[in-house]
Amino acid sequence: MTVETLPLPTTDEVEVVVPAPGEGPGNWSGAASAVLVDGVFWLTYRVRRPLTEGRGVSVVVARSDDGVRFEPVTEVHRDAFGCESFERPVLVPVPGAGWRLYLSCATYDSKHWWVDSLTAASVEELPSGTRQVVLPGDDEVAVKDPVVTAPDAPGGDWVMWLCCHPLTDPGHEDRMTTRRLTSPDGLVWTDRGEVLAGRPGAWDARGARVATVLTRDPLTVLYDGRPDAASNWYETTGVARWDGTRLVATDDEPIASPHSDGAWRYASAVPLPDGRTRFYVEAARPDGAHDLVTLVR
Repeated sequence: MTVETLPLPTTDEVEVVVPAPGEGPGNWSGAASAVLVDGVFWLTYRVRRPLTEGRGVSVVVARSDDGVRFEPVTEVHRDAFGCESFERPVLVPVPGAGWRLYLSCATYDSKHWWVDSLTAASVEELPSGTRQVVLPGDDEVAVKDPVVTAPDAPGGDWVMWLCCHPLTDPGHEDRMTTRRLTSPDGLVWTDRGEVLAGRPGAWDARGARVATVLTRDPLTVLYDGRPDAASNWYETTGVARWDGTRLVATDDEPIASPHSDGAWRYASAVPLPDGRTRFYVEAARPDGAHDLVTLVR
């Protein structure tokens, strides 16, 4: 499959799944991930209300039979984790254990982030599920926005694509790279090294963050990138392919919203039984708010 034949998302004919919680810049619904399990779409996303409550307020898990009309099932609030903000969550079915929700948590008065988790027998029970810090980060690196896949067969590895922000150069903490990790259980992880970074002089020069696995053979991902610090929070989407040791970006122009800040980020690709792919994307709208939208390719 060539890049030209990939089922890439476009900005045309999208449907709004979750509208922004308010009007204007900073009001965002998105940073979503989605899975299709036994004919049911499960979607988890971050709600951000910067003017009334400040940054990422909560994470919502919702379900749908058609992938468009979702009913919220449960919600986790940042106060339960003692964090200043949430960013991208990930919901994954865990064989024999139920469900796991991974959460990106911001440390108060800091540029530091860590990845936490909740595991429960059902989605409804996640807020009271078993909590475990998955990746704490440290004084030199903030970790967030994981993309997680469970093994296809018993005994296989879990795989995580992890966004990392260096904290060693004050004022430049927005820079980002992606590292690949593996795990036998989805909780204890081994770092396999950096696999994607920005390219000097390119549209992704300031950083590159894997957003979703598009195809597994050959391994192809969609990733978020931006050219400079001023574009933080307004990332656009590109394509990268595995060359055997790391992900290599294509030379294509990124996919961007035609509206306001141009953000078109945090794509999540869900393979459909008919061979098509349903995408969920956080997209900028004309007033500067971000809606969570969907489309099928």
